[in-house]
Amino acid sequence: MTTLRKRALIQLIGLSAVSLAALTACGKKDEAPAAPAAAPAAQAPAADKLKIGFMYVSPIGDGGWTFQHELARKAIQEKFGDKIETSMVESVPESADAERVMRDMAGQGNKLIFATSFGYQEFVQKVAADLKNVKFEHATGYKTADNVAIYDSKTFEGAYLAGIVAGGMTKTKTVGVVASVPIPEVVRNINSFVLGAQSVDPAIKAKVVWVNEWFAPPKESEAATSLINGGVDVMYQNTNSPAVLKTAEERGVRAFGKDGDMSAFAPKAHLGSAVINWTPYYTKVVEDTLAGKWQGGSYWWGVKEGAMDLVKIADDVPQEIKDKVEKAKAGLKDGSFSVWTGPIKDNAGKEVLSAGKVADEPFLKAINFYVSGIEGSVPGAR
Repeated sequence: MTTLRKRALIQLIGLSAVSLAALTACGKKDEAPAAPAAAPAAQAPAADKLKIGFMYVSPIGDGGWTFQHELARKAIQEKFGDKIETSMVESVPESADAERVMRDMAGQGNKLIFATSFGYQEFVQKVAADLKNVKFEHATGYKTADNVAIYDSKTFEGAYLAGIVAGGMTKTKTVGVVASVPIPEVVRNINSFVLGAQSVDPAIKAKVVWVNEWFAPPKESEAATSLINGGVDVMYQNTNSPAVLKTAEERGVRAFGKDGDMSAFAPKAHLGSAVINWTPYYTKVVEDTLAGKWQGGSYWWGVKEGAMDLVKIADDVPQEIKDKVEKAKAGLKDGSFSVWTGPIKDNAGKEVLSAGKVADEPFLKAINFYVSGIEGSVPGAR
């Protein structure tokens, strides 16, 4: 078949198809037109994610306080998946910068903001008063509002457990603490550490050096060196970096990790780490917020709630000391033991808790004295 004939045949077929379609249409002219196809059912708009902001006072790599908050942030992001969206800003000073960061977080749509350091308190209160539709969670503070809750971990329980180990390991019978900022939280931890050590040996004495910052590795190292030069052979800290532990390793003495597991920073010096686990509390807050049940108030969780523990106790710690730690843990969990049970005296000889009396929360949150055996006085205390 020639090309010309092929083209003619194709044209003929096309014309026939057109004619057939026209005849068919004419034959159906009296029928009602077909109803248009139904549009797909409209999808219900997906619920907006709960946006959550975290504000940190030190770098997430501090190995302690901020690192533990960051671990908890990641844990809730994984747990709640696409129901939430979290973000963080690290190394925010306890200054007007904190107010700026929180306002910026709110402007980006965050409806739940965690401010994770004591010094943010006044800025939280100021911003919360202006942004009533945002919920704020302030760590370690004492001021609440309709849209502000306060929360903390009973770090003094971890300090006491570390103190038991220190009491069993010191050879000089002199332990030391590198302290950050002289607020009741820190003073309570210093005292609890010493009470733990004295539960093993009542003759133990303690020295304290203040650096007046939460995260200042060079100052922390200098303070640790000063304590070692003063005869301290076991150290605790209430600062955010592993500098104290690293200095202990360099000088051949022992120390503890604080807030996070710091064992990897100085494995020879490390006696244990008093670790905070923020995940249980953060999980509760997110669940409540998603369910529309968030409420303010004050929350203080410890060993009982799985928010505090002493981990990675060194192998060379005597078994009887490890057993004493476990017994104290068990008592804290079931409520049969309290760290602050009288008789307890301050370092001036005054009885602050009578025999058998257990300190209540107002007492614990207002401590501004050193217990017996600690040298010096609390800065600023009357």
